[in-house]
Amino acid sequence: MSHRMPEGEDPMHPLIELESRHCAHNYHPLPVVLVRGEGHYVWDDQGNRYLDMMSAYSAVSHGHAHPRIVNALVEQARSLNIVSRAFHSNRLGAFLERICRLTGQDMALPMNTGAEAVETALKAARKWAWQVKGVPDGKQEIIACEGNFHGRTIAICGLSTERQYREGFGPFPPGLKTVPYGDAAALEAAITPRTAAFLVEPIQGEGGIVIPPDGYLAACAEICRRHNVMLIADEVQTGLGRTGKLLACEHEGVQPDGLVLGKALGGGVLPVSMFLARRELMEVFRPGDHGSTFGGNPLAAAVGLEALQVLEDENLVEESASKGAWLLEELRGIDSPLVREVRGRGLFIGIEIDPKRSTARAVVERLMARGLLSKETHETVVRLAPPLAIPMALLAWAVEELRLVLTEGD
Repeated sequence: MSHRMPEGEDPMHPLIELESRHCAHNYHPLPVVLVRGEGHYVWDDQGNRYLDMMSAYSAVSHGHAHPRIVNALVEQARSLNIVSRAFHSNRLGAFLERICRLTGQDMALPMNTGAEAVETALKAARKWAWQVKGVPDGKQEIIACEGNFHGRTIAICGLSTERQYREGFGPFPPGLKTVPYGDAAALEAAITPRTAAFLVEPIQGEGGIVIPPDGYLAACAEICRRHNVMLIADEVQTGLGRTGKLLACEHEGVQPDGLVLGKALGGGVLPVSMFLARRELMEVFRPGDHGSTFGGNPLAAAVGLEALQVLEDENLVEESASKGAWLLEELRGIDSPLVREVRGRGLFIGIEIDPKRSTARAVVERLMARGLLSKETHETVVRLAPPLAIPMALLAWAVEELRLVLTEGD
C-alpha cells in the first residue's frame, strides 16, 4: 500500500477555521485535522493516513491506542476514576512502587503535566535548602541552563532564556539563574551557599535535540555533590526509553537526586507525571504543603502502571537503542545542502536545517504532503521521535521520504 499522501489540508478547512476562531492562538499546528490513531499511524478527516514521527513530543512512545493500555484505561474507568488524594486508593501504591524501583528513587509525588512536576521539584528543592541546608527562606537559588525548556508556568518562564517565553509575562520570581548548557565549569562558578538545585535536561529536546559534551552530566553530578546542591534531571521528554536507555541520565551512569517524568508515563492516553527523589529531598513535604486534585488518581495510576509494564514486556528501551542508532546513521548519510547537522540519541533525533536555504517549517509541510508527520522546533530543527516499537520497514520508508524532501531541487 502506498504511503504517499495528497497535499495538505486547505487552511480554511471548516474545522481548522472553527478552532482558530475559538481557541487561543498559542500554537501553530500543521494544517491537518486528525481523527484517529492506531499504532504508528494517524488518519485525517479525509481518510489520509500518516506515519507519526513525532509521538506528541514523546507522549505516544507506546504507539497510538495501545490495546493493553486502552484496556487498562477502560477497566479502571468502570470501577473508580477520581477521588482526590483526600483518600487512599487501591491503585496508587503499586504504581509508585514500580516507578521508584525502576528509576532507583526512594519516593514519588504524582502530578499530571510535566510543568506541574517541574514546579513540584522546584518547591521541594527550595524547602530542602531552607529546612536542611540552612538557606534563609526567600534566598534560595535554582540554576538551570540556557536554551532549556522545563514548561510554561511563570516560575519556569523565569528560568527560560527564550525571549518569546518571557516577554510580557513578568515579573518573575527571584533566585532563578541560568548558565551555558554543556559547560560544567560555568555551573560550578554560578553555585553559591544559597544554591538549592541544578535543574537540567540530559538532552535538550525543545531546544533542538541538543546533546551536551560527553561527561558533562557526570561532571555536573560531582559538582553538585561537592557543593551540597540537589541535581534534578528533567526527563519529561527523554525518559522511559526515548534515548535508548530507560533514563537519559544512564548514558553517563548518573543517578540524580531528583527526577521529573511525564509524557510517555501516561501511555499516550492520559496526562500523567511525577516528581521522584531520594528520601531526604522528598520528606520536606508535609500535609498541606503541596497537592493536586487529579494527581495520582486511580485512572492515571492504572494507566501508568500498565504503560511501564508494556515498556518492559515489549523491550521498548532496547528497540529505541537499536533502531535509533540505525536511523541516525542513515540520516547522516543523506547528502543535502539543506542539512547542517543530524544529531540524536535513540529515537530522539533532530535534523538542523540551514536557514539560508530553507526553514524547518517548509520541510515538515513537504513531509506532511508525503504522509509523514513531524514538527519543527525553533524554526531550524526538524524533530523525529516516532513510537518506540516502529517497524524497521517503516523507518526505512521514512528515511527515503526524508531523502526525497531534503534533496528535491538539487
